Amino acid sequence: MNGSNDSVMIEVQNLNKRFGEVHALRDLTFQVRKGEVFGFLGPNGAGKTTTMRIVTCYIPATSGTVRVGGLDTVEQSLDVRKKIGYLPENNPLYNDMMVAEYLGFAGELRGMKGQALKSRIDRMIQVCGLTSMTKRQIGNLSKGFRQRVGLAQAMLHDPDLLILDEPTSGLDPNQIVEIRQLIKKIGQEKTVIYCSHILPEVSATCSRILIINNGSLVEQGTADELTGRAGSGGHYIVKVRGEKADVEKKLAAVEGVSAATVAQTADQWHTVRVLAATKEDIGEAIFKCAVDNGWALAELHRERVSLEEVFTQLTRG
Repeated sequence: MNGSNDSVMIEVQNLNKRFGEVHALRDLTFQVRKGEVFGFLGPNGAGKTTTMRIVTCYIPATSGTVRVGGLDTVEQSLDVRKKIGYLPENNPLYNDMMVAEYLGFAGELRGMKGQALKSRIDRMIQVCGLTSMTKRQIGNLSKGFRQRVGLAQAMLHDPDLLILDEPTSGLDPNQIVEIRQLIKKIGQEKTVIYCSHILPEVSATCSRILIINNGSLVEQGTADELTGRAGSGGHYIVKVRGEKADVEKKLAAVEGVSAATVAQTADQWHTVRVLAATKEDIGEAIFKCAVDNGWALAELHRERVSLEEVFTQLTRG
């Protein structure tokens, strides 16, 4: 990797971190390009939080290097921190403060003052949709608006990099849509790292995704690339009329099928989930099986491998 690459925001090279006998990160190497909304995924204990703590200069690595905006996180720690805005999962806000008051306090802690601070507060209130909430007490806000206040605080100093840890956790569906749209809007101007366990949100929000497991990188790419490279061909939904046991047994015996399970039965019609063993299209073989056995066929379609299925394959083997 080249530290002078102007298109790269984060460069992680051969990163290792040990906590005593625990090897939390193992030769982790990746890049985050400027202007990306970058999904950072992994099961609990995979090393996501450890990686983010090293990137944000909270803890040092055992070995390896991390550069943010071309700056080394060890040798230029203070300058790196100025480039980063962070919204943790448990959004730490002062509930007894008014929204505008809190943002002013947060800005002063970062050395901002005067007209520059006021202008920046006004800008963040507008970007985060907080105009009607400036004189509201934070403790009286909904979870969605509290997340907006957290985002405003994280971006107040105009960082180049924004790190969001489970930003939609605990939100209702409408609030999730609002925060997703806000993150996409922010991603047009900033580099965003999005850590989340809500995989449909990651798929809908992120331009590129990285998955780690046991401290090592296992896969990266766009959501389409990840699902396209999945080891199996996904599954088919088949709706037929016939004897249940016979349907399951004979569909499971079709070449290229790894399993066939009746998911639902209504009025003698069975909806069967047929798992494909490979990426080859076995729709024609399933159709032929139905015809050969004299089953009435009402539905047959292929469903793509989901990001959840890819995640499970990669992190559970």
